[in-house]
Amino acid sequence: MEISGKVAIVTGGASGLGRAIIEKLVSQGAKAAIFDLNEEAGSALAAELGDGVIYQSVNVADEASTQQGINNVMEAFGAIHICVNCAGIGPAAKTFGRKGPFPLDTFNLVINVNLVGTFNVLRLAAEQMAKNEPINEDGGRGVVINTASVAAYEGQIGQAAYSASKGGVVGMTLPIARDLSEYGIRVNTIVPGLINTPLFQGLPQESIDALSNTVLYPKRLGRPEEIAHLAASIVENDYINGECIRMDGGIRMQPR
Repeated sequence: MEISGKVAIVTGGASGLGRAIIEKLVSQGAKAAIFDLNEEAGSALAAELGDGVIYQSVNVADEASTQQGINNVMEAFGAIHICVNCAGIGPAAKTFGRKGPFPLDTFNLVINVNLVGTFNVLRLAAEQMAKNEPINEDGGRGVVINTASVAAYEGQIGQAAYSASKGGVVGMTLPIARDLSEYGIRVNTIVPGLINTPLFQGLPQESIDALSNTVLYPKRLGRPEEIAHLAASIVENDYINGECIRMDGGIRMQPR
């Protein structure tokens, strides 16, 4: 699929990976909608990128909020071709520790945002993608890109909820790709390793260096623009479907 002239939704698009992906797609001629709860950052980014970008205050885990965001995108741009799910949270706690059992409300919140939220957005975006006229000779109508984490495979101590949510994203990738194949909608998942997002801001340099040294090569944190480059490649390559693609410098996470 050519990116130029297409319409993209990116959740968590006001910062980090989502912002990098928005900037990449817009630089290649796409229109875009930022779905995020950070109104200040989202509105500022939309203003910076110009008339082809809108900000929508969307809670991905809430059906009504997400549906309203989708409706507004359709009203603004008339179609949806690309959906990239980056919104996520990752509070950590041991299953049982000095503070007692993992708080169930926290576990449920992580699952609801990271897993249910991802599914909620993509299912409503797919409903609109299915209405598109085919954009290539193979009958393609759209592409969904989810974001998981290497924690889906090698979750560390305290990451039970986060790993479960990201493992769910990995696990549903192929079934959803199968579900949507008849409509010409592809579904893939990017599985990042240690990426230098705002999550790492405030860490002492020695901690960042220690994390970087766990990567095989190159021995550094990944850059958001590298993930964005992969996302754009997935959009452009119509034969990538049903895949979960690790982008982690070869890292295999240790228990802590």
